Amino acid sequence: MKNPSTSKLDTVRLQNMSRAFIGSASLFSAMDLELFTCISEGDNTAGKFADRAGITEVNADRLMTMCAASGLIRWNTDHFDNEEDVQRFLVKGEKSYAGAWLSFTRPAWASWGKLTEKLSNSEPATVMGDYKTMTVEAARRYHEATASVGFGSGRRFAKQVDLSPFTKIMDLGGGSGAYSIVAAQLHPGLKAVVFDLPPVVEITREFIAHHQVQDQVSTQGGDFTRDEFPIDCDLAIMASNLPQYNSKIISQVIGKAFNALLPGGQMHLIGEMLDDDRTGPLDAAIWGLYETMSNSTGMTHTRSDCVRYFQEAGFTGIEVHEFVPGILVRVCGKKQ
Repeated sequence: MKNPSTSKLDTVRLQNMSRAFIGSASLFSAMDLELFTCISEGDNTAGKFADRAGITEVNADRLMTMCAASGLIRWNTDHFDNEEDVQRFLVKGEKSYAGAWLSFTRPAWASWGKLTEKLSNSEPATVMGDYKTMTVEAARRYHEATASVGFGSGRRFAKQVDLSPFTKIMDLGGGSGAYSIVAAQLHPGLKAVVFDLPPVVEITREFIAHHQVQDQVSTQGGDFTRDEFPIDCDLAIMASNLPQYNSKIISQVIGKAFNALLPGGQMHLIGEMLDDDRTGPLDAAIWGLYETMSNSTGMTHTRSDCVRYFQEAGFTGIEVHEFVPGILVRVCGKKQ
């Protein structure tokens, strides 16, 4: 008698994984050719889109068919419409346009085809990988891409956490300064220091000036894995850079934050964390593996790993919260 659990096995799931790059290529091409913007503006058939994009109608039809099958657009009697998330995030000119963020990993496209070679790299890994040699221009490209979601995360943080009791934030690896800028806008008496690499804080200052919070938000250039932390702070935030570092470094950074915080202060670590059974979420696994591309010592951390880092540092009242479900987790603790 056949085992019913094995009689239905096929290769479909594995085929879908092996061809996933085709879906990514289709999305990038649709963004390059501004397909979703065209559809939003009425060039929503293969013929109209082909004329506007300067490609043949048959190729336009192929791309639109792929995007429809991928759930990006939908056929509506005699034309295509964008799905709701595509309309919001991938139509140029929309306030919430996130094309830069969704293209963030695209420069590594060719490198991912050499993952086996990267995994076999015998050169000693570096603490910060490519970030160590980041230029001002590279920092600008990087943080202009991440800012589109960073400010949304900053607003989410301000809704989840009551910031009114605090007087000064240390924003560790704060990049664009999104968390600090949003906090300053909502709480006029709150100060913040964005602590990041020297080339990065040059870009941070541009964001600070753009949002006109220079009186509240300042910067400190340095490497938070080695240099002294800002002083007189009662709130520490470290967001969206967790997988860039290994366990030893994250533990040290959280310990340094504990020592630098004023009594009664809090720390919030927001990052891509694995569930404790290590089966996901996929995003945490991806960003851990991504560190292979730059030969860094970074790795994926579980929720319980992060709780342990806080405990070892001396924090109490440690809590774990969903921040962006399936993407980001927030671990926080208090200094007595």
